[in-house]
Amino acid sequence: MDCLYGERNKLMPISLLIPFHASKNKTKYTNLDITRSKTLIPLQFQPQQRRYSTGRREEKEENTTSFPPLSSCIIHTYSTMKILHKDFALNQAGTVKLTAEEPDDVWVLYNLILPGDVVSADTTRKVHLDSSSKKNTASRIKLTLNLKVTSRDFHKDSSTLRLHGRNLHSNQHVAAGSFHTLSLEPHKQFLLRKNLWENDALQTLKDTAQKEHSKSNSTSIPDLAVVLFHPHHAEIHLIAEGATAHCTKVESSPNSRKNGKVSSSVFFRRVLAALVRVVDFKVLRSVVVTSEEFRKFAVSEARKLKIRWIEDNKTRVVVVEDGDCLEKVLSDPTVTELVKDSRIGAFRDLWEMVCNDSGRACYGSEEVERAKEMRAIETLLITDDLFRNEEVGTRQRYAGLVKSVKDGGGKALVFSPMHVSAHQLAQLTGVAAILRFPLPDLELQDGNCVK
Repeated sequence: MDCLYGERNKLMPISLLIPFHASKNKTKYTNLDITRSKTLIPLQFQPQQRRYSTGRREEKEENTTSFPPLSSCIIHTYSTMKILHKDFALNQAGTVKLTAEEPDDVWVLYNLILPGDVVSADTTRKVHLDSSSKKNTASRIKLTLNLKVTSRDFHKDSSTLRLHGRNLHSNQHVAAGSFHTLSLEPHKQFLLRKNLWENDALQTLKDTAQKEHSKSNSTSIPDLAVVLFHPHHAEIHLIAEGATAHCTKVESSPNSRKNGKVSSSVFFRRVLAALVRVVDFKVLRSVVVTSEEFRKFAVSEARKLKIRWIEDNKTRVVVVEDGDCLEKVLSDPTVTELVKDSRIGAFRDLWEMVCNDSGRACYGSEEVERAKEMRAIETLLITDDLFRNEEVGTRQRYAGLVKSVKDGGGKALVFSPMHVSAHQLAQLTGVAAILRFPLPDLELQDGNCVK
């Protein structure tokens, strides 16, 4: 697979807990909120180092640099809606109490709440009160509305869902039957009642409940480390399910270079020190390196320094010689067997089909839609930027596409902006499909399907 390079347009906000050492015996933590980036990898750890005039002093100081441990490289994925109480069954009336946690949850509510449903929530209203002095005074009071929904609007800028309808129960300030509006936003609790809970609505809540149940696992702990070697530096990447992080970069010092070449023993020792500090070998499955020489050095040093994981798991330190970028390394057949992430394998299969003109791969919204209508999609690949697009019409279109593929027995994979293959998929329009059978007719319809 050729490496495709290009600027990423947008990264969703992520929160990274990064420890840094303020002194020798104390560790402090800082929270970094990264909302936009034009680089392939969203995170880089840059250890602070003091420079000395002699190569030996410099190497000694850099070897004691504190790198963050792998267990602290926490990649937070999307938060999920809270189900506080539920009392319903399929094809029966029932209620559920919910709280949206993130803007994405409000979009879920937009698709869950339909005209005819009843929503109860607290709100405020400005009420005019008559005083004895015959002067009108206004006061804003808190009250509960029970709205039978007639229409709803999703406001992307404020991540707010506005529900319009009639109030069912009168109170001191609001008459029954009067029209009102309720606004639902993140962290606002409400009660939803449906006269008929259909399968689609139940499935939406089921998916939400599964995400909530696994919320503690939404912080992905990497299970694979990749060490890429370049002429004057090395990079350590951590691979987790659905996400990739560039954890640290180790530069070769000018004093360790002789005639333009890097002294391997000095450089390798620094890379190994960084690797040991960065990763947690208790949870790591394998280490992939792009230098056979470094592997031999690491095994030898591990024997001397009693690094038990490397000593006892030499076969789990894998070498991929032809790997000048992360995409190439992860597409290597040896590595794909080690990676749990199904998205990497799916994109590799898609790319191979495109390159080999198999006729079983297509990309572009129109071509994928036609393949969907023929029930030919085996695996749908779509970027998060399309699936959670800020434009309501676009978002509805691709949400419908994903649902249709799943209903037809296919698989749908959404690629997070943090995923190593996301920017490559974006260069293929952001949506592509692996087909169950060749569809040469798509090419005749001015499509992007490879015959």
